[in-house]
Amino acid sequence: MLRAILTASAAVAALLAPTTAPAHATATTARATARAEDAGRGIPPLTDRQGRVLTLHGWNIEDKAHRGDQALTGITERHLRDMRAHGFDFARLLVFWDDLEPSPGQYSRAYLSRIGRILDWAERYGVKVVLDAHQDVFGPAFGHRGIPEWATRTDGLPFTPHPDDWFAEYFEPAVQRAFTHLYEDTDLRRAQARMWRTLAGRFARHPALLGYDLLNEPMGEARPEEDQVTAAGRIEREQLTPMYNRLADAVRSADRHSWLFVEPTPVVGEGVPTALGRVEDPRVVYAPHFYDTAMEAGSDYDPGAGWIEAYERAVTAYPERYGIPVVVGEWGPPDSTLPNMGRFYRDAMASLGRYASGWAGYVWCYGGGYCAVDDAGVLRAHKELTAEPYAQAVAGTVRSAAYDAGRGVYRLSYRAAPHGPRLTGLSLPPGTWRVTADGGAAVVLGPAGRAWVRAVPGSLVTVTVERG
Repeated sequence: MLRAILTASAAVAALLAPTTAPAHATATTARATARAEDAGRGIPPLTDRQGRVLTLHGWNIEDKAHRGDQALTGITERHLRDMRAHGFDFARLLVFWDDLEPSPGQYSRAYLSRIGRILDWAERYGVKVVLDAHQDVFGPAFGHRGIPEWATRTDGLPFTPHPDDWFAEYFEPAVQRAFTHLYEDTDLRRAQARMWRTLAGRFARHPALLGYDLLNEPMGEARPEEDQVTAAGRIEREQLTPMYNRLADAVRSADRHSWLFVEPTPVVGEGVPTALGRVEDPRVVYAPHFYDTAMEAGSDYDPGAGWIEAYERAVTAYPERYGIPVVVGEWGPPDSTLPNMGRFYRDAMASLGRYASGWAGYVWCYGGGYCAVDDAGVLRAHKELTAEPYAQAVAGTVRSAAYDAGRGVYRLSYRAAPHGPRLTGLSLPPGTWRVTADGGAAVVLGPAGRAWVRAVPGSLVTVTVERG
């Protein structure tokens, strides 16, 4: 998660300060996603193995409290069942290399089994999963999770904990040097690739698996003469791009079909386009995170600041250039109860719908703070705005899709594929919904929260979902 440390850099602030206040368009209750428009901009949709156009709405699921023999035991079947019951079909599952490979070359069978168990639950409830190789402040050598201690090299540089601002620890010399060694040392490169071959080899054929997020929020080491923006660009060009290509090769040795999710450095949250180069693989997804430093520090959303508009401009540049889909891997404020948070969620959902094939909010847990739901499993203040009808898989070409939250009406228009799959899947939040379709299509209602439309090949179909 992006923290306020980036704003501590005067160089960053000077580089990113707008010369004029961005114009702000008043949010409306009707939001539209147009995959045809995205394609015109050079951002293609995400697709499944059958060629259906995917839209992903979901949440991160994690267990940072348990390690070793107890790792992942904090995630239960309830997490997947409740997510699906609220109308979400996507989970980004945090996995930690230090739990997977506690000693060099020794992989935990119990950990792999627990990952498999979570995937089995996801399959049971119709949830697609991305495995996220997560790191926070590199790993356990610095009191966090991620890269194993045996793979952490600091050259004796200092590290000072920041208990009140853990993200500041990324800028400690020892942590920055550890990233340099991960990217540059031949034996660590091989170990990281071997770890990904192990995961892909175990789960490539699992029906719930959608893909792999190769490294969460990658950081690096700034040179003395560099500000954070310059350093981030160099790290992305010279270290992350080669790393992603190495890891893509490693995954493809075991899994030829799943999507590969690649992330920029967190500076993208400040409206800075990534400097990542091309990842030479036909199934790559750009997976940035969507955090505002002011809100991360506890401030309310400021609709007039233009942050969402600046982020959208920055985040679309890379996928437009390389013609790859976008899925936002994390987003959401730590305090959704503040007065402007209803406006934030409406604006954010509208923005995400303009360019992204999907998103995973942070985080599906039961309680306060970032948690999606309270102890009783009820969506917390304003987070109910993320639960809306959508077409999770379209067997054809999407012409338009729009949800009018005020009226409770969702409409999808698409040209059915001339051959191949005929079923288009809909995801519905809790409540009573009436689903109709024209163009000779038939509606099939499934378990709570799901419906399907069977279309005549090549026909133009309009689907309407109305709250009862």
